[in-house]
This record gives sequence, structure tokens and C-alpha cells, in this order.
Amino acid sequence: MTEPAALPGRALSSPLPPLDEATKRKQLARMKGRATGLLLIATAVWIASSLLVSRYPWLAYVRATAEASMIGGLADWFAVTALFRHPMGIPIPHTAIVAARKDQIGRSLGNFVSRHFLSRDVLAARLSSLHVAEHLALWLSVPENSRTLARHAATGLANGARMLADEDVQELIDRVIEERIRNTEVAPLLGQMLSLLTAGDRHQELLDEAIGLLARAVDQNLDLIRERLEEESPWWVPGMVDDRIHRKIVTGLDHTLTAVRDDPDHPLRRRFDDALANFVRKLNESPEVRARAERIKLEILDKEAVRRFSSSIWDDAKAALFRYADAPNAFAPTAIERGLVSLGEAVSRDEALLARIDALIADVALHLVDRYQGEVAQLIAQTVTSWDPEVTSDRVELAIGKDLQFIRINGTIVGGLAGLVIYALAKFIG
Repeated sequence: MTEPAALPGRALSSPLPPLDEATKRKQLARMKGRATGLLLIATAVWIASSLLVSRYPWLAYVRATAEASMIGGLADWFAVTALFRHPMGIPIPHTAIVAARKDQIGRSLGNFVSRHFLSRDVLAARLSSLHVAEHLALWLSVPENSRTLARHAATGLANGARMLADEDVQELIDRVIEERIRNTEVAPLLGQMLSLLTAGDRHQELLDEAIGLLARAVDQNLDLIRERLEEESPWWVPGMVDDRIHRKIVTGLDHTLTAVRDDPDHPLRRRFDDALANFVRKLNESPEVRARAERIKLEILDKEAVRRFSSSIWDDAKAALFRYADAPNAFAPTAIERGLVSLGEAVSRDEALLARIDALIADVALHLVDRYQGEVAQLIAQTVTSWDPEVTSDRVELAIGKDLQFIRINGTIVGGLAGLVIYALAKFIG
């Protein structure tokens, strides 16, 4: 996926990738080797200086330094080792601390994480600095990302659809649609639609279209009108009379339609307005009309064609979903993809909306923290409690043991310097 470009002044820090266990073990072994090697060097220097000090008296300073280095190095080796295991396998009291107190460590670690990492203040400040909504909007505005998101969503929905029984889904669709329609009174809804239609005399435009259609229908069906007139006329009426009646009917219709079309104040238009307004009023106020509309609605719902239509919704949707999920590259960018891109672009330009989204994300995150903060601490404690003591010591040592070896190194060096200073002061005072 394409990552969004970093925003000026809002770059997200990239954490270092975690080391694998093998690498950690190599680093720990290397640091242990350095600390032990330094201790061995101090021991070798002490032995050599002890052997030669009678010949070279100044080596007494070197021997004192090496001796103090050995003591410091051994003391810190014992201290570091005692955290994780018994030194040299000897069960000395207060050693192998991690293994012996892992349950207490688990509870302390859970409480520490809960109080200092999952606190409202810490999370609120962090979320505020991340500008999550802006990064998500910029990521979504990249067409490749929106296309990937749409395809993943389609694949997930298709896999879910394959697991569902068609009969269960169609029954659900039928029930939802039918309940929604049955619970919706159709007359007031129709009245509102007609009221919207009549606003600004838009219904007169429909009347003009209807008049035009009627005029064209009359003009295109002159022969049919003549035939119908002959069929309805008595046999004894002369054909010439039928022709005159036909012309009068056609001419009258033409004149009437033309007059209504050309005259905005024609009485027929006013009667149309009154009839439509009266119908809207009855839809909203008349119990008889509303009851009749409900009966018609229920009759339509009971039609088999309506049930077949509701059933076909799932079949058509599932087939389209399968086609797109199985071969997404065969389709041009869908409305969903274009909509996601447009959404990302629109949101990224709206600072107020970005702020509201960030606030919503923060509210959700903080609500989850308040709700599950205790559960997180309990989970950490229970997880550590379930570990084997030796495994616990090993994991903790892998996590921090490399840095603890510096204590041994520093103890060897600082101990030697301290021993040198003490020996020198003793010589000076003596």
C-alpha cells in the first residue's frame, strides 16, 4: 500500500524494528563475554603484579588496582546473575529474584503499564499529536489505497457471503423489508412527496409534459379514434356525420390542449391545482383515504412478484460481489473506490471536520481505556503468572540482560580506580 506523504511539522516517528530472539541472544552472549573477559584481564594483571611486586615495588599500585577491579567485577557479576538465577547453582537466599517473584513482577508490570501507559492524560496527549484523521484522509485520497481497501472489503464480504445460507439471508431481507414497509404509513409519506412536488409550481411542469404527451397521442392515433367512433356509432348514422363528429372531437381536444399549454392561468390548471391540493390534504388528514392506502399497500406486499423481487436482491448482490472479488482487475474503478477517494480529499481539506474526527477517535480510545484498563493489567499479570519460572527469567534477561552487563564492566573499571585511589591515599597517609 502507498503510505501518505509526511505532513510538514507532523511527521510520525518510525520505531526501530524489534530484534529477533536469536539476535538478542548473540548480543547478550557478546556482552557477557566482554564483561567476563575484562574480569579475567584484571585477574591476570593481579597475578602477574603479585609475582613481580618484590622486584618492582611500584607494581603494588597495579596490584591494588587489579585486586579492586576483581572485587568490583565479581560483586557486580553476583548482583546481575542473582536477578535471573542462583549464582553457580548455589541456592543462596534472595537470588534468582525474577523466577522467585515472577507473580509479583507480573502484577507490578500490569499496574505500571495500566497507570503510566494507558492513562487518559498520556493517551489524549499522544492522540492529539498524531493527527490521525489527517493521515487517514490523505491515505484514503490516494486511488491505489482506496482501490485496495475496496477490494479487501469486497473479498471479505464475498468470503462471508459464501458461508451464509441463501435461504437464511433471503428470509432476513424479506422480513426486514416487509417489517419496514408495514410499519411505515404510506399515505402521509405520499402526501409529503406530493407537497414537495407542488412547491414552486413544479407540478405544472409535469402537467405541461402530460399535455404534450396527450397531444402527440391524439395526433398519432387519429385512425384509431375514427375506428372507435365508427364502432360506437349507430349503423344508421351516415359516414359523413361520423367524419364531422371525428373532426370536432379531434379539433376540440387539440384546441383545449393548446389553450391549457399556452395559458398559465387556464381554469383547467387551477382545477388541477385544487384537485392535487385536496388530494394531498386527504392523504394527510382523511382517515378513510389513509386506511384505503394501507389496504392497497398490504395487497401489493402480498403479491408474489414483490416477494420474488426481494429475493432477487440477495442473488444479484451476491453475484456482483463474487464477480468483483474474483477478478477485481477486470472492472473499472467502482463508485465505491471513487467515493472513498473523494471522501479522503474532502475530509483532508476540512479542518473543522478533521478536528471532529480526531475528537471522536480520542473519545472512543479513551472510553476503551476506561473500560478495559483494569482488564489489561489483569491480563499482563495472569500471562506472567502462567509462565514457567525459568522461561520468565530467560525472557527478562533477553529483554534487558545485555544492558545489565555494562554494570559488570563499569563495576570492574570503577572498582579498580577506587582501589587505586584508596591504596594511594593509604600510602600517602602512612
